[in-house]
Order: sequence, then structure tokens, then C-alpha cells
Amino acid sequence: MTERDNPGVIMLPPLLYGIAFIVVLALRWFRPLPMFDDAVALWPGIALVILGVGIAIWGRNALKAAGTNLNPSLPTTAIVKSGPFRFSRNPLYLALTLVYLGITLAVNSWWGIVVLIPLLIIMHRGVILREERYLEAKFGESYRQYCSRVRRYI
Repeated sequence: MTERDNPGVIMLPPLLYGIAFIVVLALRWFRPLPMFDDAVALWPGIALVILGVGIAIWGRNALKAAGTNLNPSLPTTAIVKSGPFRFSRNPLYLALTLVYLGITLAVNSWWGIVVLIPLLIIMHRGVILREERYLEAKFGESYRQYCSRVRRYI
């Protein structure tokens, strides 16, 4: 175990997604790249945002019920296997991605898809893999068994 009791993620995930979307808005301002000719994607976008927020609330409640921290810069005290964590080891990050995609549809910009690709690579390498190493070092076989039963994403 390292001297710090956290995974050492490169940045808080909501901040990463927020910065990525600011980049999308800046790119859209300089060169609009609409996905559709009209506002046809507004309602599907809103639906994705609502779905993402619902999953995030469900995941947050599961973490609180297990008595562990939501913030990845704080120590993890338990492996959460309930709520959406029964289906994905990273439901909160999936929720952030759904919200991001929903907003991308709502603002009707291909830039959101373009920026999403490096964002997901950064999330995978700078957040998720670091968290997995930390959890395996901290919880050992219990975490490895959880990983064998539950997918990383979906």
C-alpha cells in the first residue's frame, strides 16, 4: 500500500467532463458542426441527461449506504456491490458520460463526440486504471473476485 490512501486520480472526474465540455463549447463557437438540421436531438439529449443523473443518484446512494467515500481523493473503505455497482464497476463514470452525451445532443454539436474520444482515454488511464490498482492493493482477493463477476463498464 502506498503512503496515501487514495487512488491518485489525475483529476476529479466531474471536473474532467466539465473541462471537456467547455472545450466543446469553444470549438462550437469557432466552427459549428451541427449533427442535425434542427433541434431534433433536444429531447433525446434531455432523456440521456435524466438517465445519467438517475444512475448517478442511485450510485451515490449505494456508496453512502456502504459507508464509503464518493470523492476519489479520499480513502475507499468498502467495495460496493449493491445498486448499479452490481452491473458495472464504474456506474458513476457511465452516468457522467450519459450526461455529457445528452448535453452534446441538446447543443447539437459533433464536437462533443470528437472531444469525447480523448476524454474517455484520459478517464480510462488517469482515473479508472488508477482506481483499480488502488482497490486491488487495498482489498486484494475480495476485489479480484468482484472484478471477475462485474464488468468494468457495461
